[in-house]
Amino acid sequence: MAPQAKIEALLKPAAAEATSTKIADLQAQGLVTFEDAARLDAVAERYAVAVTPTMLGLIDKADPRDPIRAQFVPSALELQQSPEESADPIDDAAFSPLPGLVHRYEDRVLLKVLSVCPVYCRFCFRREMVGPGGEALVGDNLDQALDYIRARPQIFEVILTGGDPFMLSPRRARELTQALAAIDHVKVVRWHTRVPVVAPERVSEEFVHALRADGVATWVAIHANHPREFTPAAQDAIRCMREAGISLVSQSVLLRGVNDRLDILQDLMRGFVALGVKPYYLHHPDLAPGTGHFRLPIAEGQELMRGLRRTLTGVAQPTYVLDVPGGAFKAPLDPVYLQETEGGLQLLDGTGHWHDYKG
Repeated sequence: MAPQAKIEALLKPAAAEATSTKIADLQAQGLVTFEDAARLDAVAERYAVAVTPTMLGLIDKADPRDPIRAQFVPSALELQQSPEESADPIDDAAFSPLPGLVHRYEDRVLLKVLSVCPVYCRFCFRREMVGPGGEALVGDNLDQALDYIRARPQIFEVILTGGDPFMLSPRRARELTQALAAIDHVKVVRWHTRVPVVAPERVSEEFVHALRADGVATWVAIHANHPREFTPAAQDAIRCMREAGISLVSQSVLLRGVNDRLDILQDLMRGFVALGVKPYYLHHPDLAPGTGHFRLPIAEGQELMRGLRRTLTGVAQPTYVLDVPGGAFKAPLDPVYLQETEGGLQLLDGTGHWHDYKG
């Protein structure tokens, strides 16, 4: 079987409506002009393109600055690369002892299950590695990865990523979950996915059941960046997982032109909480090639975090983080609320005032 056929055999059946994967598809949808098509073909030659019918239906075609459009429709700005950008901005390769496995932190590993995604985000930090035709963690490579985990009792958690692991078929998801659950020292299996919001029809009861197994706690980290992504179908998919007893957390990326306003971030985090999803990480964009137009100054992100501290309940607060280039660690970027003075300590409140603390 050819490599692409092997990958397709792992996937769930495609949705009835086709995903747009070519610039010509987006042009036919009225999202790309004839004049822009040639330049965007050059983008598509380098980086994968896919926009699901669900996301196409959310785009306001009359608004060139639409935040859903910005996330999924290619831009000529992606051809601009700055010197500090890198094909592997968090240096996965340096921490990959085996194909498809990343062991950066002692107690957890990443398994890059497959390379395909339902959509290809224009800001993706793995954009040089994901896309149709890429590798899948199957056969000997999967066996070696599982043997690696079995041989290291310090590994408490396995994080499934890719690509998007929710693109697996229920059978493959069940086999992988059960294989990990059979390893005594693995207690948590965490799935990182965009599927529940961008292709919610894939989150069937059969698939959700496949995510659970005796002996491990299943967590799902749901990636969404704008409150409009919580369509009725997405809400149903999230509720299906929650009602099955799966623990849910969020991931978002702070993006210029998408969610870099306090009111949008408020609605996004409240949207997660209302669906029973605990806000987890708000990522500062990584230094991936051609993504500079999405990045904003860290100080601006910190000011937005101060606004969230003032206005949102504690359960709606994400942690603002940046993966340090070179793969060292994930650094919290939350504003500093504590400082030392000659008289002791001071604490900063949500309104920007410092208060003496003697304790």
